[in-house]
Amino acid sequence: MKKTNNRRNFIKKAGTIAGASLTGFPNLSFSTMNTNTVKKSIKIAKVGSEFEREPLIRPYGFKGGLITKVWQVVNYLESDSGIHKIGLGTQSVLWSDSRVFAKYTENGGNALMYAMTEYALQLIKGQSFTSPVELLDSILDEVYAYGKKITGVSELYKTFALNSLVGVDNAAWLLYAAENNITNFDDMIPEDFRPALSHKHEKVASIPSFGYAATMDELKDMAEKGYFIMKIKLGHPGSQAEMLEKDMEFLTNIHKTIGHYETPITKSGKMPYYFDPNGRYEKKETFLKLLDHAKKLGMFEQIAVIEEPFPNENEDRVDDMGIIVAADESAHTEEDAKIRIEQGYGAIVLKAIAKTLSMTMKIAQLAHENNVRCFCADLTVNPILLDWNKNVAARLAPLGVMDIGLQEANGHQNYTNWDKMKTYSPANGKSWTIAKDGVFPTGKEFYKQSGGIFMPSPHYEEMFKLNR
Repeated sequence: MKKTNNRRNFIKKAGTIAGASLTGFPNLSFSTMNTNTVKKSIKIAKVGSEFEREPLIRPYGFKGGLITKVWQVVNYLESDSGIHKIGLGTQSVLWSDSRVFAKYTENGGNALMYAMTEYALQLIKGQSFTSPVELLDSILDEVYAYGKKITGVSELYKTFALNSLVGVDNAAWLLYAAENNITNFDDMIPEDFRPALSHKHEKVASIPSFGYAATMDELKDMAEKGYFIMKIKLGHPGSQAEMLEKDMEFLTNIHKTIGHYETPITKSGKMPYYFDPNGRYEKKETFLKLLDHAKKLGMFEQIAVIEEPFPNENEDRVDDMGIIVAADESAHTEEDAKIRIEQGYGAIVLKAIAKTLSMTMKIAQLAHENNVRCFCADLTVNPILLDWNKNVAARLAPLGVMDIGLQEANGHQNYTNWDKMKTYSPANGKSWTIAKDGVFPTGKEFYKQSGGIFMPSPHYEEMFKLNR
């Protein structure tokens, strides 16, 4: 309880999301966002929602749990001018708040998150907005409060609410673009957030992901296919001691299997490691034992980044371990990202497909102003959302270990019906959707077509034919 109270006090020091007072953060740069460029006022006349449950090839293990299917949420918004747009969201109860996942059945947890999406749609029906960022700000706290009520988790992570709002937010962005005659992702970005999204990488690394149930043959197969950076989940189930022992054994096997592979993409020429314990290490001293093991194996120097080793409430500094530590789900909002930056986190993992594009832009700009690097991770999303994420990844400054964009993409590894799901995307078969030698080509055609996100999908349009 003491740690939680300390964190609440720490958060209070960070101030409010916009125009914050930075008392207690003397080295943290932050500028108040100005998104008041005059745009058309858009009234939401109709809303709609559907979902599809997509099974996984096998249970996907992380955070001490296993998921077997993933809900794909489809949201419909229509303005009073008759223009309609559809936004997608992929739910991940285990990722966004493992306590909810543990408390309910897998479908039960998903149903609760979906109820929050429906609640949001009812909040915005009949309302007007000029900016999707402002629209999200106007409903986030209320949706979050509703989520705490229906889940029975009083300290629910705000990421859980943001995850429920991705489809609503994406639909709002597409409606905003259509109503304002915007046809390009760059033009859709508000001016205040453009500095953080100003790069134009010609390549974005496709990062496959492996749960702790993955076999060494699977890792070797990906390396043989040209994938040169892989996200590997740590934090095996069990007690802290059991977890550490299993993770150490996992590292040993990984380094023996793929540690010798080389790549021309990195400056060192060696394959970089990207580990994600998903907040499973309760104490820093336990995590340092894992790093000591990596040093003994000779793999420490190849660790490019370690994502979210500690729980949300952990307040330890992380800039004294000799590696880049990145914040992911603990950087729920811009306010939380400020705290992580002050704790010495050297990177922020962005998930426009998990925390909404609106919140992602805020976090990206904050990181940019404080010289903290960003890259994009996946949520085992569908092919269309993969391209939404790619639009962000292709525009971020490079992490440093390599000079191209970085994006985790693991849907092709995990969905039973991935090939069928690809046909739902109007960009299916386009050059930027096909990874070759571990990279997605994001050249002129990708930027010209904004990764295809403005093109309607017949599959999802068909769901709402009776709405029109």
